[in-house]
Amino acid sequence: MNLRKKNEIPVDVYIPFVETLFRDGLTLSIGFFAQTLLVVLVYWKTRDPAYLAVTVGFLTVAFLRLRNIRKYRNAPSPRSWEEARRRENDYILYGSMHGFMLGTFCLVGIYLAYDGFAEIAAVCVTLASATSIAGRNYGSPRMVMIFIMTMTWPISLGFILRGDPYHFILGLLSAPFLFAIKRFADLVREVLFAALSEEKKANRLAQRFNRALNTMSHGLVMLGPDGRVAVANAEAAHLMSLKSADALLGRSIHGLLMRGVAGGMLAPKDCRYIEAQLTRALREGRDRKVLVSLANGQHYEFSAREGSQELGVITFEDVTARVEAEDKIRFMARYDSLTGLPNRAYFHEQVGEAMASGDRDRLCGLAVLDLDDFKSVNDTLGHPIGDGLIYAVAERLAAIAGPGLTVSRFGGDEFMIFFDRIEDESHLASQLDAIFAALQGEVDVAGHGLRIQASGGAVLSRVRDTDVDAMIVKADLALYKAKELGKNGWRLFEAAMDAAFRNRQLMKADLRSAVEGKALRVVYQPIVAMNTMRIASCEALCRWDHPDLGPISPGVFIPLAEEMGIISEISTFVLQAACTECAKWPDHTSVSVNLSAKDFRNRDVIQKVREALASSGLAAGRLEIEVTETALLDDKSLTRQYIEELKQIGVRIALDDFGTGYSSLSYLHKLPLDKIKIDRSFLMDVTQSKRSLELLKGIVNLSRPLGLSVTVEGVETFEQLKILALEVKPDLVQGFLFGSALSASGIETMSSTVWPFAKEIKSARRAARG
Repeated sequence: MNLRKKNEIPVDVYIPFVETLFRDGLTLSIGFFAQTLLVVLVYWKTRDPAYLAVTVGFLTVAFLRLRNIRKYRNAPSPRSWEEARRRENDYILYGSMHGFMLGTFCLVGIYLAYDGFAEIAAVCVTLASATSIAGRNYGSPRMVMIFIMTMTWPISLGFILRGDPYHFILGLLSAPFLFAIKRFADLVREVLFAALSEEKKANRLAQRFNRALNTMSHGLVMLGPDGRVAVANAEAAHLMSLKSADALLGRSIHGLLMRGVAGGMLAPKDCRYIEAQLTRALREGRDRKVLVSLANGQHYEFSAREGSQELGVITFEDVTARVEAEDKIRFMARYDSLTGLPNRAYFHEQVGEAMASGDRDRLCGLAVLDLDDFKSVNDTLGHPIGDGLIYAVAERLAAIAGPGLTVSRFGGDEFMIFFDRIEDESHLASQLDAIFAALQGEVDVAGHGLRIQASGGAVLSRVRDTDVDAMIVKADLALYKAKELGKNGWRLFEAAMDAAFRNRQLMKADLRSAVEGKALRVVYQPIVAMNTMRIASCEALCRWDHPDLGPISPGVFIPLAEEMGIISEISTFVLQAACTECAKWPDHTSVSVNLSAKDFRNRDVIQKVREALASSGLAAGRLEIEVTETALLDDKSLTRQYIEELKQIGVRIALDDFGTGYSSLSYLHKLPLDKIKIDRSFLMDVTQSKRSLELLKGIVNLSRPLGLSVTVEGVETFEQLKILALEVKPDLVQGFLFGSALSASGIETMSSTVWPFAKEIKSARRAARG
């Protein structure tokens, strides 16, 4: 490890340096031959046995060193610094022997067996060999030093031992010679090291450039001053359907593009346009992009820019996926994902453009269609079936679309149709009648036979007198009127509808003011116990007395409040008023409050009930919350959670209007209910229909084992009350038979009163038993 630390050059340079030591065996062999021949010549002249010994030494060293050179010259490159170090040590061992023999020849010729010719021969051959030290051994500084010492020191020693001043000085002059050779070897080593390092850097940069160039996702070609390809990457070759990037070299832009023309991928006029655009970009030095659509559906994007040193750069890539994604996004932004029809925004854009062009005095029409009772399809069969019905309707409407007639799905179950040119009102009517006739009939959706029924509203206007938004508003008003008149038909907008709409908007404003100013009032409809004929509870009902229009029916202002989103404020007002008044009544009298579906979409309903009970001091067991099936359908799991929390407070829960929905029976065992309220529709013909009677009895008999009490709503005649008492036997009854809704004080007064029907009911019961 210490040896390695002394090595100042990196291993990737050190290994090639060591390899150079074993590179040239031929010149070394020639040198050994010349050196040995000269020693033999000296021996032949002097017949001194010392030179014979030197000859044997030269032959032995030559054999060993040349064998060592041959051993490593053909061997694989060293794989590590340590292996290279071992090879260098071997080289130094045999090189040292060679230097020693040259030095010995000089010492013998100059001093030990002096001969004039031997002296000249030894010095000449040694100095000639010394000149190759730097060139052959720069890869090993140690070898350089050993050669210098073994070759020059014996010469200096021989001259110094001769004794005379001249030879003594000559011996000392070997020191500068030694320094010169050492400096020259170091210089050669440094120059070669720098060159090798720069070459490796250049190779690394070239490799990085080549890797970067050929791993680009874009095709790239660089054009020389002559306009032909000088550099290209692998992706460019791939996109051009060529085997390698070299196949692109020397081609012009025109030649590259003509490959596309020859393959039928590009039209000649497209080729000329692209070439002109790219050439212009290269000439002007500005970036320019050209999107090219090929005949096979692929899309390429070319970019051209001026490069440095008169080289222009063109990049291109296959952007088919991006173009298709952009087209898809554009389609999704403009068209409805379910039906493929233009959506609201794109329809508005299309109609606006159509109205802005052409004859401004022409008549145009717009109709809005809405499927009747579509919510019941979603609620009973599920949203996938509902989507299937919408798709079927869209197919029929798309079949009538064409020039001058645009069809759009506005959202939900609402469709919009624009008629660009209408002759008169009868022309519009005939077209709408034809559309409604085409919609009629039954469609099969996943095995369900569904009948299409729709309502529509239409408006006819002169183009210069209206705009898209105004027509949509008027068509909506006509649609509202069509639904009001019984659905399954269409109505044309009339001025009176606009007046009705404005009145409706004014009523909304007045209702908002009434809610904010607490100008509403609460009345209470008695709920009578069947066994005692006394008021056991009452239902809190909201009333609105308009300052100008008088009393407004709840059937009018409650839907308005739901539409305006203020129904929860009304629920809170009724809840607080009912709890406050009920706290003043006798303990056996409770109160029932309806909460809307919107109330159960937010857990604030729990806090509202807590606050109402706390502020009034009413016992939680005297408050009953009525839940409609609509609230349960919105989010069953969330509504169940809220109901359970209300039950933990101590509040009782009743299911209102039982039997009017589609899955009410499932709630009887899934929800923690205390009571069900049977809708008045079950009671209407109970005195004439045995079937209705059995149904009522079945519901009551089904509820009691589950621990549920039963209230029957809508009792209006004594005959209905009598049959309920004798046959159905509910726990509670409610209806106009017991009078209209009372004020809070009226309930307090009547709370202990027994209704006069009690005696007659008792007599009827006795007669039935007797």
